[in-house]
Amino acid sequence: MNHSYFCPCPRGMEAALADELNEIAADYSPTLKVHNQVPGGVHCSGSMADAMRVNLHSRLASRVLMRIAHAGYLNENDVYDLALAQTWEDWFQVDHTIRIDVTAIKSPLKSLEFTTLKIKDAICDRFRDLCGKRPSVDTRTPDMRVFAFIDARNVTLYLDTSGEALFKRGWRLDTGDAPLRENLAAGLLRVSGWKPGDVLFDPMCGSGTILAEAAQMLAGIPPGARRRFAFEKFNAFSGDEWREVKGSVRPRALPATPTIFGSDISGDMVAMTRANLQRAGILFEVPLKQIEAQEIKPPTETPGFLVTNPPYGERIALRGDSAVPEDDMAIAFFSAFGTTLKQRFAGWKVFLFTADLGLPRLLRLKEARKTPFFNGAIECRLFRFDMVAGFNRREEAKPKN
Repeated sequence: MNHSYFCPCPRGMEAALADELNEIAADYSPTLKVHNQVPGGVHCSGSMADAMRVNLHSRLASRVLMRIAHAGYLNENDVYDLALAQTWEDWFQVDHTIRIDVTAIKSPLKSLEFTTLKIKDAICDRFRDLCGKRPSVDTRTPDMRVFAFIDARNVTLYLDTSGEALFKRGWRLDTGDAPLRENLAAGLLRVSGWKPGDVLFDPMCGSGTILAEAAQMLAGIPPGARRRFAFEKFNAFSGDEWREVKGSVRPRALPATPTIFGSDISGDMVAMTRANLQRAGILFEVPLKQIEAQEIKPPTETPGFLVTNPPYGERIALRGDSAVPEDDMAIAFFSAFGTTLKQRFAGWKVFLFTADLGLPRLLRLKEARKTPFFNGAIECRLFRFDMVAGFNRREEAKPKN
C-alpha cells in the first residue's frame, strides 16, 4: 500500500531535497515518487518501506511525515471531527505516548493552542471509546508525533515516521557554540557541488559537522545508520522489511589518501571534531590541525572546495583580544582571512555560510553566487567565491577628483 508523504527541510533547500529524493528512488526503489516542492519541503509518495528508505538515507529532510487525512474546515470542531474519524489504532497502541504539533498559515482559527488541544482530545476520545483508556501526552520524548498543517481552507493531519528530527544523526554528543545542524551542513555541501572524492577543507570546523557529513558521504554511511525511528513502534512494523532496507546499503571503498581536511583555532574544537568523527563511524584519516584561519594554507596541491560556517560575535572573540569591540574584531579577522584566500587559494571554490549579508565586503571579495537559506528563522546566505588570481578582488573605490 502506498502513502503520501511530506518531507520538511530548511527553507532554501527544497530543490536540493527533491534531487536527493530522486536519487534515493533511482538507487533503491522504483515505487518512491517525488512530486511537488513547496516552501519548506517536498511532497512524495511510496510504500512504508520507502518511508524507511528516506529516513535512513536522506541527509536533507528534517522528518518524513505520512499523510493521514486532508479536508476542509470552518472551525476547531471540524478539525476535531476529522481527527476523531481517523483510525489511529491501526498505527499505534493506547500505551504509546503522543505529542501534537500544529502549524498554520493564513488560518482564521484564533488559537493554535486550542486547536492543538482539540486534536489531542479527538485522538484520546477515540482510544477511550475503543478500549476504555486514553494515550498519555509526552511533549519531550513521545512515541508518536502527530502534525497538523492548517491553511486558510484546509487541514492536513500527518503521522511522523521519524521520531526525533532527522538532523539528529545519533553521533554528535559534543558541540561548540552555535552548532550547525547536520542536515543544513549536508545541504551546503550538496549546493556547493562538492562530491565524494573531491578535496574538501573546512578551516573553521568547530565541532566538525561539515566534515562528518562529508566523511559519511565518502564512506557511504547512511545518515540514519546510528539512530532509531518512530516507524519501528508502528503496529505493522516489519523487522524483516527494515533489515532488508538496511541491508541494501552499499558502502564505498575507503580512500587511499586523505581528501577531507579540517582546522580550527581552538584545540578543544579539534579534539571535539576528532571524537565526533569517530562516533560517526569514520574509519579513515581526516587530517585536523589547530591553526588560525588567517594562517591556513591549502592542504593539497590540487585545488578543491573550501566550505565553512565562519564565526561571528562571541565566536570571533576566541580569535583575538576580548577587550577589542566585536565589530572591529570582525573587520580585522575577515580582512585578514580574505587576504589569505586571495594569496594562497587560487583555483579553489570557496563557500562561506553566514547570516552576515555584508561578508563579501568584509573579505574584500566579489561573490560569484549567493544562495539564500534559513537557519531556523535566521536568514542566511551561502556565498560562493571563485578564487581566480587577479580577478576576484572587489574594485577599490576610485578617489574623487
